[in-house]
Amino acid sequence: MTEQSSTPLVVKLGGAALSCTDTLSQLFNAIAIYQQQAQREIVIVHGGGYLVDELMAKLQLETVKKNGLRVTPYDQIGFIAGALAGTANKLLQGQAIKDGLNAVGLSLADGGLCHVTELDPELGAVGNATPGNSAVLQAILKSGALPIISSIGLTNEGQLMNVNADQAAVAVAGALDAELVLLSDVSGVLDGKGHLIPSLDEAKANELIEAKVITDGMIVKVQAALEAANDLGRPIEVATWRYPEKLTALFAGQSIGTQFLPK
Repeated sequence: MTEQSSTPLVVKLGGAALSCTDTLSQLFNAIAIYQQQAQREIVIVHGGGYLVDELMAKLQLETVKKNGLRVTPYDQIGFIAGALAGTANKLLQGQAIKDGLNAVGLSLADGGLCHVTELDPELGAVGNATPGNSAVLQAILKSGALPIISSIGLTNEGQLMNVNADQAAVAVAGALDAELVLLSDVSGVLDGKGHLIPSLDEAKANELIEAKVITDGMIVKVQAALEAANDLGRPIEVATWRYPEKLTALFAGQSIGTQFLPK
C-alpha cells in the first residue's frame, strides 16, 4: 500500500470485533475521522459466524465444517442469510450510524456486484463469488456513504448462497479494483521471536510453514491471503483491529500488519 492512496479500500471485518460494541465503535470512529480529512473511499465486508453458530444452537441444528467452510444445507440457508444479511449487517449498520456515519447495508447481490455460483454440491448452499458490476456500489460511495456488505449472495436463478467472508471481500475488491485489508483478531504473521513480519511472498511463507513457525489455523489464513493477493494482482494486508489508534494510518495506506505479495 502506498501512503495516502486514493484507490478505494475494502476492509474485511472478522473475528470477535463483530460481537464487541466497543471495538466496532473505535473502528467506525476511526473511519469517521479519516473520512473528514481524506477523499479515499472505504467499504466494509463482513461475515458473522458467531451469530450463525448461536442461531444453529438455538434451533438445535448441527454445525458441520468441511475444509474450514460451513456446510449449508439448502433447507437452512434462510436461517443463515437471516443471521448474516439481516442481524449481523443491521447490527453493524446501527453501530456505524450511532457513530455518526451514513451507513448503507448491502449484500453481494446488490447491483450485480458479485457473480455467485455453487462452490461444491457437497457443501450445499455455499457460493463461490467472482467480481461483477460495481456501478451501484460506486454510486453509493460517491454519495459519501459507507457501504457495509454481508457475505450473502444470490445466483442468477435467485438462490441464496453463503459465501466465505474472506473470499467475498476479495470478489468485492476485484469488482471495485480496490486495495484489501483483512482485519481480525490477528495482527499479522509473527516470526519465531514473536516479531511482526512486514511482508511475505509464497516462497518465504512456505519456508516458515516448513520450519513450523507458521502452524495450525494460521497456515490456512496465510494461504488464503496469498491466494487473494494473486487473484487481485496486488499486495493485500492482514492486520488487527485491536489498536484503534493505528487504524487511521491503515486507512491512509500505511502498513500496520503483514503484507502478502502476489506472484
